Amino acid sequence: MATLSCSPFFFNHTCSGTKKKLNQVILGCKNNVPDSRKGVQVKEESLTKRRELLLQAGSVAFSLSAFTSIALAEDDVAEDFRVYSDDVNKFKITIPRDWQIGAGEGDGVRALIAFYPQEASNSNVSIVITSLGADFTKLESFGKVDEFAENLVSGLDRSWQRPPGVKAKLIDSKASKGLYYIEYTLQNPGESLRHLYSVLGIADNGVYNRLYTLTGQFVDEESEKYGAKVQKAVSSFRLI
Repeated sequence: MATLSCSPFFFNHTCSGTKKKLNQVILGCKNNVPDSRKGVQVKEESLTKRRELLLQAGSVAFSLSAFTSIALAEDDVAEDFRVYSDDVNKFKITIPRDWQIGAGEGDGVRALIAFYPQEASNSNVSIVITSLGADFTKLESFGKVDEFAENLVSGLDRSWQRPPGVKAKLIDSKASKGLYYIEYTLQNPGESLRHLYSVLGIADNGVYNRLYTLTGQFVDEESEKYGAKVQKAVSSFRLI
């Protein structure tokens, strides 16, 4: 049976050419696919290696150079926002006009794109794109949204450990227009409460199916400044 496992990446990153730190928790998901020929479970090894590298290095290399595949449309968008449209990865999202755009170095399997304020901040929006097998054509393959959300958040929670680890709490979950929306919080002992909004979707790029995992986040002390902006960006995400 197909399963989907998700793990958060906690890291701080200083963008190339600047002294600004990007503090992120990125939710990355991978599928585990049974191999009927061998009777064993085959995992996306390249994804696992990618996750290990992120966790060990504690950073992702971002490039802020121009992307020919990106078009910033201006129609029907608030004056302080703009539309980021990626024709290669087939999605679009509305982001604050003055936010930076960074792209992680790809390995042919996973792409990482991040949007974040110019100043140092714990608030940002990121998109991880992961390859899926041909059998994965819709999110329901991994369970209904409520069940999926419960499993996701409970899998992240480590508050029961001694000493306690990160505390995860599910706030809300829903499915709409082929996407899963999940709201939850994470808090490490002694650190600020982090609010996270995730959107998951599956699309076919003509060659293989891909899982899109968008995560928007902000901490309590930045909620007034960035909370509404992050939520607007998350709610605007569309596959095209």
